[in-house]
Amino acid sequence: MKILVTGGAGYIGSHVTKYLLDKGYKVSVLDNLSNGRREFVDKRAKFHKGDLANKDDIKKALKSCQAAMHFAASASVPDSVKNPGEYFVNNVSNGLNLLEVMWELGVNYLIFSSSAGVYGNPIRVPIKEDDPKIPTHPYGLSKLMFEEILEWYNRAYDLKSISLRYFCAAGADPRGGIGEDHRPETHLIPVVLDVALGRRDHVEVFGGDFDTPDGTGVRDFVHVMDIAESHAVALKHLLEEKQSEIFNVGIGKGYSVLEVIKAAEEVTGKKIKFKKVGRRPGDPDKLVADVGKIRSALGWEAKNKDLKDMIEDAWEWHKSYFQK
Repeated sequence: MKILVTGGAGYIGSHVTKYLLDKGYKVSVLDNLSNGRREFVDKRAKFHKGDLANKDDIKKALKSCQAAMHFAASASVPDSVKNPGEYFVNNVSNGLNLLEVMWELGVNYLIFSSSAGVYGNPIRVPIKEDDPKIPTHPYGLSKLMFEEILEWYNRAYDLKSISLRYFCAAGADPRGGIGEDHRPETHLIPVVLDVALGRRDHVEVFGGDFDTPDGTGVRDFVHVMDIAESHAVALKHLLEEKQSEIFNVGIGKGYSVLEVIKAAEEVTGKKIKFKKVGRRPGDPDKLVADVGKIRSALGWEAKNKDLKDMIEDAWEWHKSYFQK
């Protein structure tokens, strides 16, 4: 079976591509390399440099595929607040181009890379899939909009999809070669590791007055290799059951920012300086997944639940990539 992976040169997309290839799938990658890295794309995949804004690019990459996994997106929460138009164009309008080409070519199965950002400030923790969704930033709203578009394509065109709402992706393939490299980097663990490597002076800790044990925000970190596996399991389920669904992807446990910093110090053996600064608007106290639905429906559960193990894998890659 051949699968199109959009955004396959990015952090999560490149890990999923490698995982699919290891499982015997053929993979076609479409990426414009605006954020992705060409060297992250497994050599076994067919790479197409192109853009979802161009339907001809999509048609070339989607040719002879039987399903698609859609990762391509603008994905920075702070940037989305400053540049909302970019997020609605890239994450909604360009995503519609993919759906239109899929419909035209008769490709009826899609796994969508969604986000816990759709929930906004949750009414409870852990968060269930049917809890209220009130995004507090354009990035989260763009993901929610696309989920709703998929529901209408399901009804009108019988395009079946599974949306996977990840919480905080972390780690790297322990076999090496690919990892997390956003430019600029805003994700907590790689920023912390940058400090450990001496690539930046300190970590900015946003807020110290959250309703959490140590006053810093709590997040559910899930290993990127577990996320990759969840995609393969979701695709198998979608092909067998032919029913659209939405699932949280996390470990069901949260770690605070200060706990992440402490764990990184233990892994790296380095003292990691941090400075507390003001809270970012819309940052919730806690984001932790209820993973009961995906466990029950798909039989899937994250294997790598230890924060230090996730940081260890990320650290090994970080050192090898940035100390060349």
